[in-house]
Amino acid sequence: MKRPGRAGLGSLAALWLLVLGSLLGLWSGLQREQAAEQGRRFPTGTAGRRLPQEQRGWGRGGTGDSAPDSRSPGQGESRGAQKTFRALLTLPAPAEPRGIFWSRALEQQVPPGFDPEQAASWLETTRAARVASLERGGCGRSSNRLAWLSDGSRACVRYGINPEQIQGEALSYQLAELLGIQQRLPPMTLALVEARGRQWGQVRDELRGSHWAEGAVVSLTQWVDNLTDVVAPAPWRSEAGSSRRLQPLAAGELGGLTQSQLVELVQWTDLILFDYLTANFDRLVSNLFSLQWDPRVMHRATSNLHRAPNGGLVFIDNEAGLVHGYRLLSMWDKYNEPLLRSVCIFREATAQRVRELHRLQNAASELLRLYRTHEPLSGRLGFLSEQQAQLLQGRIDLVHKHILHCKAMATSL
Repeated sequence: MKRPGRAGLGSLAALWLLVLGSLLGLWSGLQREQAAEQGRRFPTGTAGRRLPQEQRGWGRGGTGDSAPDSRSPGQGESRGAQKTFRALLTLPAPAEPRGIFWSRALEQQVPPGFDPEQAASWLETTRAARVASLERGGCGRSSNRLAWLSDGSRACVRYGINPEQIQGEALSYQLAELLGIQQRLPPMTLALVEARGRQWGQVRDELRGSHWAEGAVVSLTQWVDNLTDVVAPAPWRSEAGSSRRLQPLAAGELGGLTQSQLVELVQWTDLILFDYLTANFDRLVSNLFSLQWDPRVMHRATSNLHRAPNGGLVFIDNEAGLVHGYRLLSMWDKYNEPLLRSVCIFREATAQRVRELHRLQNAASELLRLYRTHEPLSGRLGFLSEQQAQLLQGRIDLVHKHILHCKAMATSL
């Protein structure tokens, strides 16, 4: 067999170089395709690492005055994360337009409030318990007292400046049940002050010092430990003299918020509807009113609103609602109405309750039914007047109309 000559060796070497070049080209092409695929999965600056986890929103401890996450999308908040937040707002019912209801997935993240069975048990026990001692402080104004009951539990005893405040507290609690949001209010019941009666006999001397009228009706509200203050979320913060005014909170305004911030907003939208229906001026409305002399008041704690240890909001001291609030509509509705208009996204269950009360035109009669069924002393304080009952239905109707307006706005986008 002949050995290949120099010319044959040169041809063979050229052939190997051609094969090697083809292989290198093929390998480089595969690398470029992998890099492109990675670029599609991870935006510039994030390739090869996971996206940052969501930061916690408004603080769950301390004063609750921690600011919302201020990062911009270019600082680690990816497009994928923003899409995740938008996905939380998808409607559970395809027949409804997108953007006016919080998603069920997000609502499931809302911390639970007061368990209905435990609340019913507390109410039954408290009505039968004796008051062991009364203490000043911890329950609002000076005429109120912190009561230690015979079973070792505590309750805030509220003595109204006039009976309509206690009536408003009791009716607001039952209206919350009618709206499906009673778990956000601490359990409350009414009690009759009788210095020589079984329930109050042990604190006869303390009653004398309290200057409570014999036979007065007071409210007893479950004491909750470790509550912290709550500052209004960014959508409702403003300063005196600022050009910024309350704008409708809709799905399109929520991009970039963390899940914890969204979870808190779910509860706030219920609160604002509730306070509008009851005309309660002693919560966020009082902060708005105070802007005229305190330009930073919206960055301070909100009146009669607290956060429980699990992060859920607690709507306390609702005695300004309904009776007292309806009497002062001309003074306070100029603040309550803009707050209502500032909400254009709702819990679907709350909107359904409002829709049914509007359709049946029976808000007052249903409230009276609940009040008589669940409050043994309902007859002592009476109910809404005919005019007040009409005001309640009118506000229900206006909220329903507002929800339809938000629906139309969302459909037109």
